Amino acid sequence: MERAEAEAVYEQGRETVVAVLLELAAQNALLRREVAELSEANRRLEIRVADLEERLKRSSRNSSLPPSQDPPSAPPRPRQAASGRRAGAQPGHPGRGRHLAPIESLDEVIDHWPSRCRCGHLFRAAERAAQGEPARHQVAELPSIAILLAEHRLHRLRCPDCGRTTRAELPPEVPAGAFGPRLQAAVATLAVRNRVSRRDTTELMRELFGAALSTGSIDAIVQHAGEALAGPHAQLAEQIRCASALNIDETGWRLRGGKRTLWGAFTARVALLRIAPDRHERELLALLGEEFAGIACSDRWWAYNALEPERRQVCWSHLVRDFTAHSEGLGAQKQFGAAGLKIAGELFAAWGEFRRGADRKRLLERIAPLQEELRALLEEAAERSARNRRHRTFARNLLKLWPALWTFSEIDGVAPTNNHAERGLRGAVIFRKLSLGSQSEGGERTIERLLSASVTCRLQGRSLFAYLSDVLAARIRGDPIPLLA
Repeated sequence: MERAEAEAVYEQGRETVVAVLLELAAQNALLRREVAELSEANRRLEIRVADLEERLKRSSRNSSLPPSQDPPSAPPRPRQAASGRRAGAQPGHPGRGRHLAPIESLDEVIDHWPSRCRCGHLFRAAERAAQGEPARHQVAELPSIAILLAEHRLHRLRCPDCGRTTRAELPPEVPAGAFGPRLQAAVATLAVRNRVSRRDTTELMRELFGAALSTGSIDAIVQHAGEALAGPHAQLAEQIRCASALNIDETGWRLRGGKRTLWGAFTARVALLRIAPDRHERELLALLGEEFAGIACSDRWWAYNALEPERRQVCWSHLVRDFTAHSEGLGAQKQFGAAGLKIAGELFAAWGEFRRGADRKRLLERIAPLQEELRALLEEAAERSARNRRHRTFARNLLKLWPALWTFSEIDGVAPTNNHAERGLRGAVIFRKLSLGSQSEGGERTIERLLSASVTCRLQGRSLFAYLSDVLAARIRGDPIPLLA
């Protein structure tokens, strides 16, 4: 009996121990899951903190942000080491002063004669016999400017044969509106090239030329100029799509406050700007055309992946900023960025030598070891652990675009940077900041045509005012519109 009771007690204790062990095992499994979840959450938070810290340190030195968006905490931009020379022109520098205009170009010559000698003698008119060549002093001045207001009177005559009255018609060179082509060209030039607001333009026209125009008239003139540029803008698009090499970039735009994108494609003498809904690759193909076979220099925005790497040149100025951002990291990332900056510095030194007159063979000789050094650096970074994912991802991206890093070294007309496109878009960016974009789709068409004409005229060294005058005069006469290319 005692043995049976002992076995029962033992069995009961055993079941209790098993239950406790099972409960402890369940709690241990739960704790393991919680630890794993906390570890994963901590890993995500570490990545987020690192991203936020990197974003906090972002400036125009290490990202694509413009200098105007640098935070107050951004370090000053690096300056070149002092050369020890005084500021300004150095001894032996050729002078660039204002030269006297030739006599035949003068509008007026005014002679001045001395009235008294230093000894006290008063010169008479009969004694005015010039001794040697006179000292010449030229003064440029604006005449009193006022608009030429002409009234065209259309008279009527009665026909002696049929008795009907016939009124004269305006000559083809006379505009049907109230403003001539040169006045309209001046208004459009102030709007797009000088970025003067409609209200300020009315004040300028009144104060400078004595012309009374309302803001509505100013806006109508700008729209009229945009309509006249439809043909030249289409012809610029054809030139861009046939270009052997070009630079391309995009920036933000606004339509009634909503987000849009302004695309710009630039050759040495032609600029095409186009406002599109977004930065998708379909808009890139709409700008360049499906059959574009030239070389496009750009940054590494994903939409440009629609072009084969062999048909691209990646901007090394952007890469310098990327390497700078990595050099401000820690450990292996910092070493990676410093090595990349060293390679980029040697690359720009080789390009500078080429631009100063070295031949392409010499350029290729200097670039070849840099290619080997950069490939080894990228391949090493691409194989690193997840703790170095930032520069690992960057390295893998550059390896995918490898041919696009070196196109400039082999093909004429291609530079290692996209500065040409960024300079071409600078005026449009300032225009957007001042005007806050467009208010209608028609306004978008107007401004993209005017901006294209403005930048193209600047690239070609032409007067935008003179070109717009010719365009508007031709449209009034019904003649073919002068093209830009």
